[in-house]
Amino acid sequence: MKSALSALARRTEEPPISWLMHVALAHPKLISLAAGFTDNPSLPVREVRELAREIFSSDKTGRPALQYGTTLGDPKLREATAQHLRRLDGAAAGNKTYSTNRVIITSGSQQLLYMTTEALCDTGDIVLVEDPTYFVYLGIAQSHGLRARGVRLEQDGLDLAHLESILESLQRSGELRRVKLLYLVSYFQNPTGITTSFAKKIGALKLLKKYERAAGHPIYLVEDAAYRELCFSTEMNGRDALPRVQADRQVGPTNGRMPGGDEKSALAARGFEDRVIYTGTYSKPFATGVRVGFGVLPEPVFTAVERIKGNHDFGTANLLQQILARAIVSGRYDRHGAVLRKRYAHKARAMRAALEKHFPPEVKWDLPGGGLYFWARLPSGMKSGVKSKVFRAALANDVLYVPGILCYADDPTRRKPDNEMRISFGSASEKNIREGIKRLGKVLKRFV
Repeated sequence: MKSALSALARRTEEPPISWLMHVALAHPKLISLAAGFTDNPSLPVREVRELAREIFSSDKTGRPALQYGTTLGDPKLREATAQHLRRLDGAAAGNKTYSTNRVIITSGSQQLLYMTTEALCDTGDIVLVEDPTYFVYLGIAQSHGLRARGVRLEQDGLDLAHLESILESLQRSGELRRVKLLYLVSYFQNPTGITTSFAKKIGALKLLKKYERAAGHPIYLVEDAAYRELCFSTEMNGRDALPRVQADRQVGPTNGRMPGGDEKSALAARGFEDRVIYTGTYSKPFATGVRVGFGVLPEPVFTAVERIKGNHDFGTANLLQQILARAIVSGRYDRHGAVLRKRYAHKARAMRAALEKHFPPEVKWDLPGGGLYFWARLPSGMKSGVKSKVFRAALANDVLYVPGILCYADDPTRRKPDNEMRISFGSASEKNIREGIKRLGKVLKRFV
């Protein structure tokens, strides 16, 4: 008998993140350096307890927090979000790009990515992504029946020449009309740790604008800034690292900005505001269990996403929004962010020391300036994928990483690299970081 499931349901594959979490649970002694969870000891328990006490100190503030909110989100949180982004970008107070009317609050930034893709793309459309990119977004694209083309990365972000060659090729083949968006993880990219320079963002926007006429519709830049506020302090400069470590990316001060004035999002690119969809999150820089994200969107995408969200949940959890709004306004959010950045700098140093000690010199890796990950490259021809001897041996030694091949789109124009791995220091303790890298190094030395 034929299945009653929709085409989307039949097409949707199991997300790799679900499989990786299952593997971790099935191996109780496993040290997971895979999942991008945040640091458990630094979760703001005391701050949230204080905020909850303030909210429920009276019926006047407690009852509204326990009631439904609106689809767009709590007005105070939307205003606080707009002002927070304006300060991060160093924009003038009257800049309409950072208007509250363009902000929507979502159930994590993941929901916004899903809804934006749903609002813009039809089955068979094309999305442009970094090569490699955030593998969960690849799952969204796959479930919607989209085709993906990977744009090579350089040390300061997208290879603009490669982006233009892809757009030109699609124009020649008559497929440019199917291109709807370019998805970009712009700060301390998941998985590579690369940060896209402001100049590269402007360059990408100019190229998208250039090819719009031939496409017959706008092509949007979706900037995913989930890791923007996880910038390390200058002590993680990395200039003293081993020669094989690429450590030229300077890191910014503890306010989360990038150095040298290059901290601006694509929203700050004058003349392109109507082509930028910005998505951020409060989960990673404050508390992952809060699961509150936000977006800044132009019309008509804003209205389309608002209507889709109305069908999803008609509003993100109101109590969580009240907690975050108070955290931001009271300064607790910024203070916690400073503590968190120092914590991640410390853990990244611990992982770097372990990598230097235990990884064979043939394995190359980049020193991140923020975020949660190291990106390691094995010698050419040495595979790291799920079916590889390296991955199976790592599991047998009770250590787990994310195979890099999962982070590459199914792009028919190139073969997927299968010799890379993403290693996370986010949730593992310093002890487990050292032991996990020791175990993984032992495996790699065997095969190198």
